[in-house]
Amino acid sequence: MMATLVLGLTVSSLVAAPAHADHERLPAGRKAVPYVVERGDTASGLASRFHAWTAELISYNHLGSAGSLRVGQRIVIPVVRKGDRSGDKDTDRGTTMWQHPVRSREKVRRVIAGAARNHGVDPQLALAVAWQESGWQMGVVSGAHAIGAMQVLPSTGRWMEGYAGRRLHLRSLGDNATAGVLLLRVLARHTHRRTHTIGAYYQGLGAVRRHGLYEETRTYVDNVEAIKRRLEAGRPPA
Repeated sequence: MMATLVLGLTVSSLVAAPAHADHERLPAGRKAVPYVVERGDTASGLASRFHAWTAELISYNHLGSAGSLRVGQRIVIPVVRKGDRSGDKDTDRGTTMWQHPVRSREKVRRVIAGAARNHGVDPQLALAVAWQESGWQMGVVSGAHAIGAMQVLPSTGRWMEGYAGRRLHLRSLGDNATAGVLLLRVLARHTHRRTHTIGAYYQGLGAVRRHGLYEETRTYVDNVEAIKRRLEAGRPPA
């Protein structure tokens, strides 16, 4: 799953949060843009907003495999300069890199919202989950092999085919949106609270039933809820 954001820090910790990127050189063709992490920020969302590669942002700031961010943390965003955006593979990490055109993200938004309405799922919830997972980008596969905008695992995709009544091609935007939305609908039927529905999308339904929400899952849920509130208020997700 995509980057998480740790909430609830004190004011003093927000001021004191150090940067961790000042001892490395930026990759060629990048511009260093200082940034202080705000509530609801994710590595993928910041990369989408600033035209940076998610993997570079995570690696340069030593954010760990999960790309975790803290409110008030000072980071450096390695913005890709104009004319140096041709690459589409993160060869060091072996994962598909991000595509950043605004039109592409808008298409993802429309398709996910439409799929949610078609299947009786709150469109703003589906969009918030998709933003947290991928920043509304199709062109990414996680280290765990989760695919596309809704970051659906192949095994989950096969599970959702039973509800869709047909084969789902997870690298297709429409089918990826359908799989993710159907998963949210199924999880909502088996959980009693929205927080557990969101948590089960990240943690897995069985694990939520057995253990409740893990601490990192609660952070994930907080992020999705914050993104959902921004969308409901007519604001951008990040």
